[in-house]
Amino acid sequence: MNSYPRSARLLLACILSAWLSSPLAAPAAKLWERWTAHDPGATMEIDHRRWNDWLARFVLAGPDGINRVDYGGVGSAGRKQVSAYLDDMMSIAISRYGREQQRAYWINLYNALTIDVVLEHYPLDSIRDISSGFFWSGPWRKKLATIEGQAVTLDDIEHRILRPIWQDPRIHYAVNCASLGCPNLQAEAFTAANMESLLDKAAREFVNHSRGAQVVDGRLRVSSIYDWFEADFGGTDAGVIAHLKQYAAAELAAALASVERVDGHDYDWRINDLGRQ
Repeated sequence: MNSYPRSARLLLACILSAWLSSPLAAPAAKLWERWTAHDPGATMEIDHRRWNDWLARFVLAGPDGINRVDYGGVGSAGRKQVSAYLDDMMSIAISRYGREQQRAYWINLYNALTIDVVLEHYPLDSIRDISSGFFWSGPWRKKLATIEGQAVTLDDIEHRILRPIWQDPRIHYAVNCASLGCPNLQAEAFTAANMESLLDKAAREFVNHSRGAQVVDGRLRVSSIYDWFEADFGGTDAGVIAHLKQYAAAELAAALASVERVDGHDYDWRINDLGRQ
């Protein structure tokens, strides 16, 4: 590479860095057949109280509408609580549970693994400062858990299990990437009982926040989530706008009424740390 002009090397490095650090480089939703197994007649419930207690203690709502995590205040006891919860989840034979128990399980597991890996590397400016290997920025391709003997990554959970099995765009409001631009990490655990109400709450919070969608001078700017995963939101600008209208409060709904296209998108990758408001 040193044989190329310096300008060309810099351009190539910038392009490579941007691509590797973006969810655009993440796998498309692809069904992992193994995890379609479930027991439709199962009545067993998974206990998420340990995770629920942790979230209630360390996730705080900011006056700007963004939930932040008190990473600096977690301490050794808080870290052990996350680890103990993950150990509990990895001891479960999840294929023996019903589908709604499974959805809550995978969402909570994703979020707890994300918190755990951030705490492991804390302090940091962005989750993208954590490497999954020489080429990959972010922890999404790291094998972080072993479920029923199978090592899984965050990408596996989101793109090979949650998205293709449930095919619900609200999944994007449930899983959290520890960034200010991400939909809020909820201050309570997902369960089969609260799933629908909590997914709708998360959707409304994000859609009606400026980092989700805003119309300025008639031009719609949205989170990059709606660009990266446009297929999950209808596959077109019109599909994205229709999705936003489902959850828009009065002010945004009125602004969206005259909008026909998306004019831009962005995302804030800074860590969602309470100590960095």
